[in-house]
Amino acid sequence: MVKLNLILTAIAALCAMGAVASQHKARQLFIDLQKEQKLAKQMEVEWDQLQLEQSTWAMHARIEKIAASYLQMKVPDPSKTQVVHLQRPLSPNSLPGGAPARGVPAGIGGKAAQSGEERDADSLREDRMSSKP
Repeated sequence: MVKLNLILTAIAALCAMGAVASQHKARQLFIDLQKEQKLAKQMEVEWDQLQLEQSTWAMHARIEKIAASYLQMKVPDPSKTQVVHLQRPLSPNSLPGGAPARGVPAGIGGKAAQSGEERDADSLREDRMSSKP
């Protein structure tokens, strides 16, 4: 019976130490959470300040003033400006002669997309048509 009491006392002591350690760990984690929340709030305030500073630096009037004073730039005379209106968007194959636009692979659109055999057959047909009286 004495042995059983000693075992139960040891188990109870181990459970109590486990509960104390668990409570200590929970408190430490809560303190860390509060520190991180405080840091997040400080970063949010700094972010708002940076956004305000960026909007101030990017103001149109400020940029014009710097361009005029430091870079000696000025607005061009309206008589020397020309406005170009784009009437319709250009397609990749809209260049004269049906040639593909610059940067477009040769295999896109027009006769360049045909295989060698198809081009030969087409040129043969054209030769026959032009040679008929």
